[in-house]
Amino acid sequence: MDPEGQSVNILIVKLSAIGDVIHTLPSLAALRGLYPDAHITWVVEEAAAGLVRNHPYLDEVLVSRRKKWSADVRRGRIRQTFGEINSFIRTLRQRRYDLVIDFHGLFKSSVIVFLSRGKRKLGYDSWQELSGLFLNEKIPEDMHKHAVDRYLDFPRYLGAGKDQAQFILPSSKEAEEKAKLLLNKYNLEDKKFIAVNPVALWETKLWSDEKFAVLADLIIDQLQMKVVFTGGEKGPLEKITSLMTKESVNIGGQTSLSELALIYKKARLVISTDSGPMHLAAAAGTPVIALFGPTDPARTGPYGWGHEVIRAGVDCSPCFLKKCPTKKCMADILPQRVFDAVKKMIKE
Repeated sequence: MDPEGQSVNILIVKLSAIGDVIHTLPSLAALRGLYPDAHITWVVEEAAAGLVRNHPYLDEVLVSRRKKWSADVRRGRIRQTFGEINSFIRTLRQRRYDLVIDFHGLFKSSVIVFLSRGKRKLGYDSWQELSGLFLNEKIPEDMHKHAVDRYLDFPRYLGAGKDQAQFILPSSKEAEEKAKLLLNKYNLEDKKFIAVNPVALWETKLWSDEKFAVLADLIIDQLQMKVVFTGGEKGPLEKITSLMTKESVNIGGQTSLSELALIYKKARLVISTDSGPMHLAAAAGTPVIALFGPTDPARTGPYGWGHEVIRAGVDCSPCFLKKCPTKKCMADILPQRVFDAVKKMIKE
């Protein structure tokens, strides 16, 4: 039921990426509080689907396989691909949506909004990639806010209160069992290890393998705590561990998003580049030390209390560039500075 007692169907459009989907979770919680009896559907792409599947506040999850469809068309699998796309559209249109919210604000999300045939189509007052083309209701977008608060402007516009942002990550017995097995396999005790996520999608967000190796050795040697490296693949992390003098744990490629969140919950703290896993750790309630270079932590830093952002303080940051000849904003961050932050956070 909506606040006036009428049943409503709501469609959330937030397709990717991992961090952006995590930033939208408090808005889902606010919408569920505002419309406790509504049927809420979320359209998401494959890479971030694990963050919303089995979510207690969702009734349905529709997965857009846009990247797979594009790849299949390039490989000549045209008939089968268009059959899958048509099936997705039919499923999308099985329900008449009273309210569609485009949290994404790009062309690919505006297409979903159009295809949904919703009654109220709400989004930002923006023409980025023609995102406002199919909207009939708009709110201003304040880019000075953190993404979490910016997305919360939608449920607040609809009448939700200004309660503290609520992050609820879905889980399952299977994920809990797999995470437990992994922790037992490497003898990782609760709050007695530090997780390190050295990966990021932009090369300008990366810190050097050598610096991560030095930092991890300092933690193991001086703090007598285990270091666990996480990432989507094991191989890139082995480049770091090969440079270390101490023994660490590499669980790259061994966890789903739900399992990784459970691992992060058990960590004393998480050290990370600006990336999806950084936001996952913050959402899991674990303190984060985040290394920031080309991006703005005021907009996309770890959300909430108890985190620390480390920056080099160069004049050109934030530049939001994905390519840079010097990468000075990340190169000037020294391992000892990060280690000092680790010691301080553990002491506090």
